[in-house]
Amino acid sequence: MNKVLIAEDDKFLSSAYRVKLAKEGFDVKVVVNGNELLTELSTFAPDLIILDLVMPSKDGFETLKEIKANDKWKGIPVIIASNLGQKDDIDQGLALGANDYIVKTDLSLNGIIAKIKTYLK
Repeated sequence: MNKVLIAEDDKFLSSAYRVKLAKEGFDVKVVVNGNELLTELSTFAPDLIILDLVMPSKDGFETLKEIKANDKWKGIPVIIASNLGQKDDIDQGLALGANDYIVKTDLSLNGIIAKIKTYLK
């Protein structure tokens, strides 16, 4: 069973992710900020991370830097899912090591599931 760790502070969206991914057979953990994600990584080894950028206490850019700087975690694929759709934000996310960048308003949950599956094959 593939494990997915989701950092998303929007309660409705995080719940939708959890339900949809669980139905697809994934083991899902959801955290609400970057600090929680980094803490969770010490006990939960995900096959993929979905990372929001705008979160309280530690944003997605800072969190991504820390993930990619850690030898134990840097190989985990990271898909940024954000409402920040500016080219600068997308370029920065990819430059920091994200495997993909999804603008939330442009993609359905089914589309996100399809992207996750391409990285876990």
